[in-house]
Formats: sequence, structure tokens, C-alpha cells
Amino acid sequence: MSIIENINKTFDNRVRLGIMAALMVNESVDFNTLKELLAVTDGNLASHIKALEKMDYILIQKQFIGKKTNTKYSVTKLGKMAFKKHIKALEQLITQQKKSK
Repeated sequence: MSIIENINKTFDNRVRLGIMAALMVNESVDFNTLKELLAVTDGNLASHIKALEKMDYILIQKQFIGKKTNTKYSVTKLGKMAFKKHIKALEQLITQQKKSK
């Protein structure tokens, strides 16, 4: 199997990559924090979150704070494994390119 096969197409998009990176280093992150961090619109963020949820890479927790909903996201075990595999493949690809020069 080549290194490139371990690069996960789900993380090709910069927004999904950013969401996963934020969730890998935090127990959970709320919608507005992700939106500000990634400088994206509500709709854009929501569509990428939906794609990651569909792959079972993130978990969505909704709760009420007063009368307002607060939505938090966290990474699943499957999501952690997939993201780590993706990052490792990128690192291997970079290392391989350095050696070939």
C-alpha cells in the first residue's frame, strides 16, 4: 500500500481539516468558537460538520443554556484514528520527498 492511499479524502478540505485539528486538541468546541477560529459562515461550517458527522468522525452534543441552544462538538475514537492516520501519511510523504532530493 502506498503512503498516498492513507491520505483521507474527507480531510482534503481546509475547513474539515481545521475542525478536526481543533477537536483533536480540545475535549469539545462549540459552534461559534469553530466559526470564529476558521472564519467561515454558519452554513459553510454546518455543511462540513454534517460531512464529518456522517463519517462518524465527530459527535454532536446539544444542550440549552437558558433559552439558547449550545451545540458542542467532540472527536470520536474513529475520528481520532482516521485523523492520526491522515497526518502520519502526510508526514511520511514529506519525509519521503526530503529523502528523494
